[in-house]
Amino acid sequence: MVDTAIVTSPAPKAPAAALRTRFFDSDLWASFKRSKVTMAAAFVTALFFAAAVLAGVLSPQNPFDPAQLELLNSRVPPLWESGGQAPFLLGTDQQGRDMLSAILYGLRISLVVGVLGVAFSATLGIALGLIAGYFGGAVDTVIMRIADVQLTFQAILIALLIDGVVKSVLGNQLDAGTVLGVLVFSIGLSFWVQYARTVRGSVMVEKNKDYVAAARLIGLPAPVIMVRHVLPNVLGPVLVIATINLALAVITEATLSFLGSGMPQTMPSLGTLIRIGNNFLFSGEWWIVAFPGIALAGLVLAINLLGDWLRDALNPRLR
Repeated sequence: MVDTAIVTSPAPKAPAAALRTRFFDSDLWASFKRSKVTMAAAFVTALFFAAAVLAGVLSPQNPFDPAQLELLNSRVPPLWESGGQAPFLLGTDQQGRDMLSAILYGLRISLVVGVLGVAFSATLGIALGLIAGYFGGAVDTVIMRIADVQLTFQAILIALLIDGVVKSVLGNQLDAGTVLGVLVFSIGLSFWVQYARTVRGSVMVEKNKDYVAAARLIGLPAPVIMVRHVLPNVLGPVLVIATINLALAVITEATLSFLGSGMPQTMPSLGTLIRIGNNFLFSGEWWIVAFPGIALAGLVLAINLLGDWLRDALNPRLR
């Protein structure tokens, strides 16, 4: 009597585990591990995002709460300088706000505006790019001519124009939530063209491939083909643009706030803090402008380094 061995096949991996294994075995992860600069930039970027999320826990005070501010503590220098006081590690501003707390809360606002602005511009640009590239003809011509006209204006000019129109309609005394929404809308309308042109070019290549013809043959509607089949194949360049545009969005918000068209002084972003501190730069209170400026420069530099690496890592010609 011969015993028959029962061969059992291994259980299939869960989708999340399989995706994780595939990522860590990819060329993208190998390229990331090879670049020490990119790893440092990713760490700094994650540190900034974590600090923004945990601002309420890490901050010695809430700089947006007037009840926690004392004018007697105004213009206190950093702790390591003569006259420094605990717990004001980075000193205070003219209102007695702890600079470390103001930077953490301002960083949160800057990142919220930047992330929401990039999400809005990416959504608008991807949708218009898919429509223009897939349908072509008059639709493509109209969308691309609008994009060409917008490219003749700088992003900051478009944002200032939108901000001016909104304030002329709603008045200058806008609450912080409305101002934040205006900033997101302005930044989103300033950066959608890059997504639209990139997606349009990729879609014009993809729509002539066999899998799109097969999807049409089985009767799938155009929106389903564009979103379910074409869009996943054109997201690589979009991810690079979004990473780089996040830094540009943060800079644009800071510029608008520095020019007085951004967040109010009662709820300052990093740009507003720099504008406030600039008034005290030549009176000796250098820390009021220096530390927000360093935080803004560090954040933008780290994101730009990540964007540069991602652009090279996803470029098939450099593999």
